[in-house]
Amino acid sequence: MRFAARVDQLGGGSVRAWDIHNAGKEALARGQNVIVLSVGDPDFATPQAISDAAISALKNGDTHYTTVAGKHDLRKAIAAHQSRRTGLALHEDHVLIVAGAQNGLFSAAQCLFNPGDEVIVPEPAYLTYEATIGATGARMVRASAKRDGSFRPDLAALEAAVTSRTRGIMMANPGNPTGIVLNHAELEGIAAIAKKYDLWVISDEVYAELVFDGSFKSIASIEGMAERTVTIGSLSKSHAMTGWRIGWMIAPEALITHADHLALCSLYGLPGFIQNGAIQAIADLEHITPQMRDIYRARCGVLCDPLKAANNLKVLYPVSGMFALIDVRGTGLSAHDFAWGLFKAEGVSVLDASAFGPAADGYIRVAFTVSEDALADAAQRILRYARSLSA
Repeated sequence: MRFAARVDQLGGGSVRAWDIHNAGKEALARGQNVIVLSVGDPDFATPQAISDAAISALKNGDTHYTTVAGKHDLRKAIAAHQSRRTGLALHEDHVLIVAGAQNGLFSAAQCLFNPGDEVIVPEPAYLTYEATIGATGARMVRASAKRDGSFRPDLAALEAAVTSRTRGIMMANPGNPTGIVLNHAELEGIAAIAKKYDLWVISDEVYAELVFDGSFKSIASIEGMAERTVTIGSLSKSHAMTGWRIGWMIAPEALITHADHLALCSLYGLPGFIQNGAIQAIADLEHITPQMRDIYRARCGVLCDPLKAANNLKVLYPVSGMFALIDVRGTGLSAHDFAWGLFKAEGVSVLDASAFGPAADGYIRVAFTVSEDALADAAQRILRYARSLSA
């Protein structure tokens, strides 16, 4: 049987990176003493008021087709929230409701990129970006991060990656897996490149509400960027709503119109009761997200602080999100071998961060998505395994 050529762009190393996570989940299901730190899925429930809003809508019969672009009240609430954050005058026609951030990334790429185009992605890059871009027939071009261990963007490398085929830049801010937040100078630098070469910027901002200290700035707020920026947001991480599959695209009206047409022939709108829960989530954002930030900040310390005792590990502390990178090169093992060795010896599943690109070779990514007690236990297991390699 024959398949479309594009299917070859949907697999590869980024898919295989999840093997260890799947092994961890299977071991957990068998009742083994395993701690799964390999995925960004919070362990706590969605706040009750959000669930109650969805349940109420469901009981009241909100089970029919909705507007493909999303409910008016939800789009209006998201536009108002983003307007406050960026200072832009946004309205609901700038917003499309999507089935989570990944659906938003895919939709934006489909509407913007052609076969043969190139899209620059600063390293390290989230696992799905390559296939998301490849599914359009375009090619992802990696721009190396600074080589000082900070993983901050190298603006010179990014501009050097631009060719006559370059159509856009796709990036995560705050970063995954790094947990870094781009500063004003870095945003200005990326914006200058986008404007100089007439590029789109797709900015994945799903961790924007989880910046531990200080403020977050969206690249869309830089002068001249609103008309060339697609902002992707989600409630998955900020509200513990990963399974709800709801997020948004914010972009110029013309692009939202095209994405709406794409949704008409692919998604055909999200369930109304899910959107009612999202409306409540946006209304409660200022109450919920500080609590989430405090949880992840505390969990970061519980997991990462004990690892400083290992002379063959180096922890890159994040300033946002629910992940940390750990440099395991001092153990003499590759990140792949360390991750699988740790899983087999101590029952802790972590992700080999090289799947995020060559810049993260030698690092593992750990998630703060279990209780503090479990994280403290995981830290001791990682420490024990690292010391066994040293010995």
